[in-house]
Amino acid sequence: MSTYDRYNQYRIMWIIVLFDLPTETKKDIKQYSIFRKKLMKDGFAMFQFSIYIRNCPSKENAEVHINRVKNFLPPKGQVGILMVTDKQFGEMEIFISKKEFEKPSVTQQLQLF
Repeated sequence: MSTYDRYNQYRIMWIIVLFDLPTETKKDIKQYSIFRKKLMKDGFAMFQFSIYIRNCPSKENAEVHINRVKNFLPPKGQVGILMVTDKQFGEMEIFISKKEFEKPSVTQQLQLF
């Protein structure tokens, strides 16, 4: 497999986790906090409030991280998990107060064999 095949825009994947969790009680807030911390520990970064993203070098690697998220889902609330290619993610337009904003840069991940 060539370097191009390993890192092309259709092989690299982005995982997007969207969630709406209750924060009415102290217990709810604690569950929300635990979920967020576990996402960040697994390499996710905040894209917007309640939307976290992670770049993965392949679909197989993305599925590993999706399964991790599924294993620490909170007991209440709604969580959506979306996987898109780097090409699709790159087509996104981001605006802040009608001003176009740069997309997050793709980080190269070191792979050891």
